Amino acid sequence: MFTDIVLDIFKLSGLLVAEGDVLTKDVGLSSARWKVLGALAHSDGSMTVPQIAYSMGQSRQSVQRLTDAMEGSGILVYQDNPHHKKAKLVALSEKGKEIFELLEQKQIPWANLAADGLNASDMEIALSVLRKMIQRFET
Repeated sequence: MFTDIVLDIFKLSGLLVAEGDVLTKDVGLSSARWKVLGALAHSDGSMTVPQIAYSMGQSRQSVQRLTDAMEGSGILVYQDNPHHKKAKLVALSEKGKEIFELLEQKQIPWANLAADGLNASDMEIALSVLRKMIQRFET
């Protein structure tokens, strides 16, 4: 049963990436770039690339490629890190903040429609189980 759950999570992940790509198309982003924006927007400020990668469950190298491209397009800015000479901090630029806010406004009606007909208590159970699975694999 656990393997079936994992396989369904993989399938759901792919479907969510496709949905995210549709939501972000108008602003010229991908789901992967949106995840970077989200990680930064939901943090207390700037983060290093390894911190972003960890929060997304992605490799540092893939996140580095994304942040470099996003910095090049003015969505992110690199800042000096007072705690590390080489590991720069990454932050949303004003353009990045505007894009994230726009995407949040698009995501809310999408999420409401996607959740229509789902029982709140079932979603609470699903969220609890997913968080337990994440915690198990993070340790």
